[in-house]
Amino acid sequence: MSIFQYDFMIRALIAALITGATAPALGVYLVQRRLSLIGDGIGHIALTGVGVGLLTSHSPVLTAVLVATAGAVAVELIRQRGRASGDVALAILFYGGISGGVFLVSLAADRSSTNLTAYLFGSPLSASRGDVVVMAILGGAVLLFGLVLRPWLFAISQDEEYARVSGLPVRTLNLLLAVGVAVTVTVAMRAVGLLLVSALMVVPVATAQQVSRGFAGTMRVAMLSGVLAAGLGIWISGTRDTAPGATIVLVAIAGFLVAAASSGALRAARRARARVPAPPTSAPPVPVSARDEH
Repeated sequence: MSIFQYDFMIRALIAALITGATAPALGVYLVQRRLSLIGDGIGHIALTGVGVGLLTSHSPVLTAVLVATAGAVAVELIRQRGRASGDVALAILFYGGISGGVFLVSLAADRSSTNLTAYLFGSPLSASRGDVVVMAILGGAVLLFGLVLRPWLFAISQDEEYARVSGLPVRTLNLLLAVGVAVTVTVAMRAVGLLLVSALMVVPVATAQQVSRGFAGTMRVAMLSGVLAAGLGIWISGTRDTAPGATIVLVAIAGFLVAAASSGALRAARRARARVPAPPTSAPPVPVSARDEH
């Protein structure tokens, strides 16, 4: 009996596939900028948004989008203008976000105790049709942003100073990227959870870097890897009754390990072939003295 004969499994699969494609599409820019953990930090501050929604009886998704966007913009402005380094700003984002979320959720008391776990660790099996529609709209917007502006976003990710000299609106692009990451976090919130969202923004990109060359190729392979991990993770979760978010991330990590091992084996094989001397193309000439003996 196929598990996808049930509507809730189909909705869970669609939600996971949207996340699997969207998260690496922006995660590739974060990895390029060596800000791989920024998604985790924004996930922490999005927890404050969830707490606001649960406390005020508003949609946690909406409040998470608003708070995560504000937090992402704030940390980007601190990184650009403030005296604190990017690492310090990221640490403030981490600790302030999770502390604020736990504080607000504790005020909500029993009203949020059950729902909070779904946002922390993901609950695609409970996603409604409306949730999937919202994820599809937000995910489509993020994909369009990441793909259409890829040359510009790559430029600022590679070298901000060169991009600024070239006339690109670096500050605006940085802010737009921060907002895009915040939206990506909230899109992935239902599928893998706020505590695991960063994994799908980083691991598929790391996998793609093992098997592809060039930024565009890495981006395509990363999105494909994310989609495969999401689909396979939901199938395993449905057949083995495991936690969907954790299963998806473990499948993504397994894919990275396989890609890394395969890439290492191929490199070792190439080096071994390069060290083997080439066989002679023809037999050496027979000395004259040897011919005379016969």
